Amino acid sequence: MQTELRFDKFLAALAHFAEKSYFAPNKYMSPLFYQQIINTVVEKAIKRKHPTARLPKKLLEREARNLKLDLVQFFKDSLFIVIGVGCAAIGLRGFLLPNAFIDGGVTGISLLTEVTTGFPLSILLPLINLPFMFMGAKTISRSFAIKSMVAIAVLAIVVHFVEFPTITEDKLLIAVFGGFFLGMGIGMSIRGGAVIDGTEVLAVWLSRRTSLTVGDVILGFNLVIFSFGAYILSMEVALYAILTYLAASKTVDFIIDGIEEYVGVTIISVYSEEVRLAILEKMGRGVTLYAAKGGFGKRGEELKSLDVVFTVITRLELSKLKNEVERIDPDAFMVMGVVKDAKGGMIKKRPLKH
Repeated sequence: MQTELRFDKFLAALAHFAEKSYFAPNKYMSPLFYQQIINTVVEKAIKRKHPTARLPKKLLEREARNLKLDLVQFFKDSLFIVIGVGCAAIGLRGFLLPNAFIDGGVTGISLLTEVTTGFPLSILLPLINLPFMFMGAKTISRSFAIKSMVAIAVLAIVVHFVEFPTITEDKLLIAVFGGFFLGMGIGMSIRGGAVIDGTEVLAVWLSRRTSLTVGDVILGFNLVIFSFGAYILSMEVALYAILTYLAASKTVDFIIDGIEEYVGVTIISVYSEEVRLAILEKMGRGVTLYAAKGGFGKRGEELKSLDVVFTVITRLELSKLKNEVERIDPDAFMVMGVVKDAKGGMIKKRPLKH
């Protein structure tokens, strides 16, 4: 059903945008009008798949609610990515590029290449990131890779066409605040389910196939870049690049608290079986069920038995899990906590059947 609705989301998106921004429902249009648009989109999509079938009211309501959730999630992710692209562009054009500074990661490789060869950064960014996006499609998900590639392409366009003033020529301020804005851009993009630097994808890919952690891979990758920077440019530029990298990495940590950090999620819902199947089949993650009893009830009453679902996922998948649970049970109670380490089970994502 999700595939069938994909081509109709644009119309509903316009309705949602109008409702939340420029048009006040009490002045121009009733909220029922927007709901009618959603229902019409869903009804047409179902009829295309089953032309002669009758449309139960519950089915229509469920699919309309799912479409709303998809739209809300889409706008939230898009907002994070747009903010991230803007912050990264400020860091690059306002601080690093005018002063021939470099950073770590794929962005650092692009900056180093641009400084030494004069080749436009707007072309280098998507070109060097491209193989990492193919890797991300296999390691994380295809939608993640598509969103990341779109974010990188938009960043390249902004860097090429939008003029930014040179904010400062002080080298210390350039290193610190250039790294700050670049890290904020990377962090906000990750919050939106995408990346604008392929280093994170490489780190996740290698960490799932070796004993190295994500931090080890990123550190080793950047040490190589800084060594080349010291050799090609100067030791001073390399030292400032390390400072830029530290400022960027700490900013990313502050915004998202790690890109591949594991999160333990406890889900309490009367639809525990549906939640369990969604986590297994749609996310490829393992789950554990706890037998529990509800805590609400008067003295002497028999408490209702239920199953509590527990799973361990990464922060990149947390947004998707919330959306899946919301589809099944909007009243589900979810508790999330950071997991310092995990081993065994289905922590590493298994391949999904297509």
